[in-house]
Amino acid sequence: MWGKNKKIKTLDLFAGCGGLTEGFEMTGLYETIAGVEWDKSSRNTLAKRLREKWGYNDADERVLMYDIQKTKELLGGWSGDLKYGSNPGLNALVENHGGTVDLIVGGPPCQAYSVAGRIRDENGMNDDYRNFLFEKYVELVSHFQPHAFIFENVPGMLSAKPGGASIIEKVKEAFSVIGYSLISDVAGYALIDASEYGVPQNRKRLVLLGIRDNSFDGAPQKLLEDFYTRIFPARKRQKTTVAEAIFGLPRLRVNKNKDEKSSHFPQTTEVPNHVPRYHNERDIAIFRELALDVGQTLKKYSSVESLKKLYTEKTGKTSSVHKYYVLEANKQSNTIVSHLYKDGLRHIHPDPLQARSITVREAARLQSFADDFVFLGSMGDQYKMVGNAVPPLLAQAIASSVASFLANNLIKESNINVSSWKIPLRTQHISEN
Repeated sequence: MWGKNKKIKTLDLFAGCGGLTEGFEMTGLYETIAGVEWDKSSRNTLAKRLREKWGYNDADERVLMYDIQKTKELLGGWSGDLKYGSNPGLNALVENHGGTVDLIVGGPPCQAYSVAGRIRDENGMNDDYRNFLFEKYVELVSHFQPHAFIFENVPGMLSAKPGGASIIEKVKEAFSVIGYSLISDVAGYALIDASEYGVPQNRKRLVLLGIRDNSFDGAPQKLLEDFYTRIFPARKRQKTTVAEAIFGLPRLRVNKNKDEKSSHFPQTTEVPNHVPRYHNERDIAIFRELALDVGQTLKKYSSVESLKKLYTEKTGKTSSVHKYYVLEANKQSNTIVSHLYKDGLRHIHPDPLQARSITVREAARLQSFADDFVFLGSMGDQYKMVGNAVPPLLAQAIASSVASFLANNLIKESNINVSSWKIPLRTQHISEN
């Protein structure tokens, strides 16, 4: 049975650095059979975490670095690839760990679905291949036939229509063809605010639970409605602020030298990934002025137009959107995004004495990663993987909810007995911040 002796076997696609996997592991109810990620720094970060935190001695074998678009090779194995080397493939890995996958989690890269991405691309990202990576996800679900899957993505997916066809309708149809159901009213049920689950950040995401129709007792839509209206909301928790998330970290001096990583306050090595990025004198002055302004009664830069004007005055350039945003200490952060690897202008630390953008560790805390979760690669790589990740606290709530859903609704098959596996309504919050 599932529980102490048998965990729910999970496959993570488009795994990134492992935000989803982290939350699932935090519950103690899941075994990560495999993860698939094509970015080297992200893959190495996930493998390190599985090995050092969650006790997977064979983590390097479980986390595959490969292009998911090459589905045949991913499943059956590949050899002699100049970038990805050689590997026996997913089928062999799954077979070595019992031969079945109970749950698939993940979500294709979200940039092609994001509203901001469509605005920046003159063709609205209609020609972006990433619009259709969900088809590979569907293909792998069809191949492994898990009882359920979690498909996570940005709200912009609801309005994305490459070639004039609704992506969300294509997704629902594709899964329906292979015998899986999604909630019919995706916008009404599956749009989730991560801040309601303890993540100190305003971050709305689509969390799609898909279920294999012949694995469950009851009408699929009724079961899915129960998941979204009763089971999942039961995991909500009190909101957390920026101050609660990051103010306990060591204070850092502004980095004025591209090669300098020292601190005006005592330098510490006890918190990984907490290093200030380089800022020039102009930006340092802007950050200090804006951080001071946040605490004023009459805010000089409280409007979009005033921020756009400031940008023009200081840089001599114009912008259709305002470039600056100071995090407010007593509120949740704005959304942590992968764009942080380019600059941190929209994630300015609220302390005017530090006058800088947030560090990778601060971004990670705002994503609800524990301090012992170490991000590998260049600083740019680290910002990208943090911005692209599913917040672990949100993932933990998803994982606990899915486990409860499976325990209560899965048809009692001869090889799976969940009758004595009791899932608590709430999973204890695990934090090392």
